[in-house]
Amino acid sequence: MPAEQTDTLILRVFPWSETSLIVNLYSRDFGKLAAVAKGARRPKSPFEAALDLLSVCRVVFIAKSGDVLDILTEAKLQKRFRAGTRNLLRLYAGYYVAELLDRLTDKGDRQPEIYDLAVATLAALEEPNFELRCIVLRYELQMFRLIGQLPSWRKCAQCGNEADDVEWLTFSSLSGGVLCDACRIGARDVLRLPRSVRDLYERFSLADWQSMELESYPSNHRAASRGVVQHYLTVMLDRRLQMHSYLEELGR
Repeated sequence: MPAEQTDTLILRVFPWSETSLIVNLYSRDFGKLAAVAKGARRPKSPFEAALDLLSVCRVVFIAKSGDVLDILTEAKLQKRFRAGTRNLLRLYAGYYVAELLDRLTDKGDRQPEIYDLAVATLAALEEPNFELRCIVLRYELQMFRLIGQLPSWRKCAQCGNEADDVEWLTFSSLSGGVLCDACRIGARDVLRLPRSVRDLYERFSLADWQSMELESYPSNHRAASRGVVQHYLTVMLDRRLQMHSYLEELGR
């Protein structure tokens, strides 16, 4: 098969042999890829130290069909993630970008906007004037939107009727959104969602994510805003994401 070129974000890297690596990448043109980089662990290789976690690279690869690993033949570094050299929490947030992207996408699912969102999120993490809670929440909610899993914030996720616009709403991760008074009766594993947090979620769910302000985050209900998103993700994936425990400070 002919070689392909694309811009990629490095999601995971692990040894395959004494001289080679297996690399998981998310590409702008081909979606998620898993490839073997032969000779990448040698002092002199065609990858020029480009295959670091969270690096943005231009790669050349040969696609393989089925479950066979693609062959990575070249990688040119475009941008290295450096926020972690100045702030440990922002480094953890960068790891979270990669973990969430890896968990919420399937191999070969092409969505250029997901790539753009992830790269823009890493760039935002390097901006000290941007509030970290805003950056992370925008990324989470936009990922939900782009994969078709954005919760229902206004209409009941069970019956479709308008949910009561009260001070505290009932949120069901199992149903995928808020519940009306009738449907919340007997509902299991629900959370209380402050209306102000619902409004915040709506703002960060809009499709025009590039123009969102990231400088300030409301101080009230921080724990609730983190808890609902994390619980929703845990139910969706049937597991707790590893980086959630490293980002607990965002709920304080």
